[in-house]
Amino acid sequence: MNSIHILLVEDEAPKRTHIERFLTSLSPGLIITTAQSVNSALDALEKKLPDLLLLDMSLPTFDIGERESGGRPQGFGGIEILRHMTMTEIICPTIVITGYEAFLREAGNPVDLSQLRAEWEKEFPLCLKGVLHYNSTYDEWKTELRKALADFDIHKETSK
Repeated sequence: MNSIHILLVEDEAPKRTHIERFLTSLSPGLIITTAQSVNSALDALEKKLPDLLLLDMSLPTFDIGERESGGRPQGFGGIEILRHMTMTEIICPTIVITGYEAFLREAGNPVDLSQLRAEWEKEFPLCLKGVLHYNSTYDEWKTELRKALADFDIHKETSK
């Protein structure tokens, strides 16, 4: 099996670690790189296009460091990345993994994840392969991610 390169864009360390552990439990040969902000994700995409992008929705503009606040928090930072990909004709299979079940639009109106999924599927038909809700308390996200990853032939390697 050829190595599959996954770019995981997630700013929260516990969630990022949880997702990485799950992915390596499926296949220890995966190559997983991470980005923690909109800008570092865009830089990573320009350096080397991954086979799969796992994308959080709520991201800071810049990486957060000891002396850096990360800039303006973006509730739809993931959409900014997807729109940049569309504008620059970067086609990369993408699965959105968000911890939120609903988001607030600019006018302050809430919109649930199922409605956003339908909108995003129309706006990003070439790259969006799934949208799922992450909740560390339940394993449903793992089942949904495993299904979404089926097209990539990521599975636990068995010895013969």
